[in-house]
Amino acid sequence: MTNLKATLQADLTAATKAGDKVTLGTLRMALAAVTTEEVSGKEARELSDAEVLSVLTKEAKKRKESITAYNEAGRADLAEIEINELAVLEKYLPTPLSEAEVLDIIKAAIAETGATDVKGMGAVMKIVQPQTTGRADGSFVANEVKKALGA
Repeated sequence: MTNLKATLQADLTAATKAGDKVTLGTLRMALAAVTTEEVSGKEARELSDAEVLSVLTKEAKKRKESITAYNEAGRADLAEIEINELAVLEKYLPTPLSEAEVLDIIKAAIAETGATDVKGMGAVMKIVQPQTTGRADGSFVANEVKKALGA
């Protein structure tokens, strides 16, 4: 079992003992998503910490989208539930990168690869993605790489 998954399960046990319903429900949901990912595909497998982190990032993104939708629909009560769940998930996610930090990583990757146009985007993304996964929105990163390469 990976360290992150073990931490989630230990915290689930602690939340159960403490009677913390928000944390308990959120961690159950997160572990269910991890298990679903483990058994998807042709063969069951154990996820690495990076893959578990990816699942948690997807779950956090779902919460952010729900918060926006509920606020637009005037459902502050439902948005509050999602905000509380997001707060629990964020404890397990790495510190997000600032926009400036992402741009610095992109500049360094472009310099390293020597890419001059969009044709080099794949090589740049290969360097940028491991540094930004779980710490910056993937579509934002891709758009910034395109801008930097003059697309």
